[in-house]
Amino acid sequence: MVTTEVQRILLLVGLAATGYLMLLAWNEDYLRGGSSSSTVAPQSSEQYDTADIPSDMPSDIPAVSRPERTHSDIPDDSLIGSSEVSSSAVAAAVQPGRRQLVKVTTPKLHIWIDRVGGDIVGVHLPLFPVAIDRKEDPYELLTQGNGRTYIAQSGLIGPDGLDRADSRPVYRSDADTFDLGDREELVVNLRVEQDGLRVVKSYTFTRDDYLVTVDYRIENRSGYPIEASLFAQIKRDNLEPEGGSSFSLGPQPYLGAALTTPESRYEKLDFDDLDDDGPFRLQMQGGWMAFLQHYFLSAWIPPPEETNTYYGQRRNDGLYVFGYTGPLKKVADGAVGEWSTRFYAGPKDQKSLEKIAPNLNLTVDYGFLWWIAQPLFAVLDWCYTVVGNWGFAIILLTLMVKAILYPLSAHSYKSMANMRRVGPQMKRLQERHADDRQKLSQEMMALYKKEKVNPLGGCLPMLLPMPIFIALYWVLFESVELRHAPFMLWINDLAAMDPFFILPLAMGASMFLQQSLSPAVGDPMQVRMMKMMPIMFTALFLFFPAGLVLYWLVNNVLSIAQQWYVIRRTEAAQAAKN
Repeated sequence: MVTTEVQRILLLVGLAATGYLMLLAWNEDYLRGGSSSSTVAPQSSEQYDTADIPSDMPSDIPAVSRPERTHSDIPDDSLIGSSEVSSSAVAAAVQPGRRQLVKVTTPKLHIWIDRVGGDIVGVHLPLFPVAIDRKEDPYELLTQGNGRTYIAQSGLIGPDGLDRADSRPVYRSDADTFDLGDREELVVNLRVEQDGLRVVKSYTFTRDDYLVTVDYRIENRSGYPIEASLFAQIKRDNLEPEGGSSFSLGPQPYLGAALTTPESRYEKLDFDDLDDDGPFRLQMQGGWMAFLQHYFLSAWIPPPEETNTYYGQRRNDGLYVFGYTGPLKKVADGAVGEWSTRFYAGPKDQKSLEKIAPNLNLTVDYGFLWWIAQPLFAVLDWCYTVVGNWGFAIILLTLMVKAILYPLSAHSYKSMANMRRVGPQMKRLQERHADDRQKLSQEMMALYKKEKVNPLGGCLPMLLPMPIFIALYWVLFESVELRHAPFMLWINDLAAMDPFFILPLAMGASMFLQQSLSPAVGDPMQVRMMKMMPIMFTALFLFFPAGLVLYWLVNNVLSIAQQWYVIRRTEAAQAAKN
């Protein structure tokens, strides 16, 4: 006959197993199911004139729709201090629904350029799969179609600019597709001629870079001088990126624009700012304007010597634009005028971003503990170069942190050992003054003073790693290097949560074991609450990145070993005195 106690244990085990299986099923159905993303080239629900598309154009070039022009894509002339518009260089009118695309392929970028305006309307990142189980599908960063808009626009505005509120220039190209192949550099030229102006818009791509140079060259044969200013902007909806984020109980990645200003090296400009405060304007030399999302960003970087007007605003159609306009440049008759800017579309690689422009690396946003997170990532990156695996790099980092904090932790564990020593006396006081809390507190304080025991000293081991823990959370969450980074066995993405919740459960068990080595401090209610902490932390850590849980698990195991060693040594020393 099975005893009641055994039945209770079997029931608890059954309930725990059932809850674990339900959690796995919920994770599979809701969390993973919501993170899928289509990397198929965006298709248009609008009709466009296929006569403009060459018959030999590859089928994988996205057919991006041209919506009716009810809203202008061109910045207002007030942004460059010019209200006069002459008729010296009227651009070819764009007919709604007509579009031709040029595809450019490099090892790091697949880019689609619209001949209308020469805008970048699609960017795929072949080195970054959209999902861990879809390695053949590149991540889609910029796109237009299927109800989504995220494109990079540039052009010439001003008194004699080619780009107008009601028309964009229609460029011609030497080919429909370009492939960098074995070359180190590829230049794609788009040309248009009108009213005595010969215009070349050039895109320069390099093999090992996500940075693209955009140049304008105008040969003025109009018979009179012209003036124009370059604009570059990012046009986007306010939707979350498809597949760009997953369910998490922790802080969410920032989605919005950012720029550097004279007052702030890194200033956010999100959708709510423009909705609540209206258009944003700022004039400064150099700088950059970027749009950020989880792991990736796009950015326009003007020449550092130019003074530009940066802007952000919400359009009447609900889309947002973030960009800048450069100074007006005059091109004499018979002369050649040149404008230049750079565009970045790729991962938040802080090493590369730091080289591109001052403070652009700050778009890797580590939160308020950035001053801990940045050196932490530097050490973690060094550890990776040593061990070649980000999971083992996290373990090595944890060992280094524990070694640095060892003296302080040892002092705290000695306090714990002393608390264990006076534990029997404390228990007698609690029994004697169970009905008088004030008397109990007075007697306990007297006991602490007599035995030279600090009841708060044992809390330090728990508090010391917390800032590092929070900073490491942001390191794992923001650093694209850890996206899809495998560890071992079932952990194939350290930046995602453990699919089987094994690490969080092991972490909870280690926390329970660590707590069992610590003396119970406080009244019975506080003791019971402390016993609930491992359960609460386990439930919370179920949804944290596996790399973060690995750090905390290894930290707990090392703490248990250190705690056991220090307490035994302290008790032995005390016994020798007696």
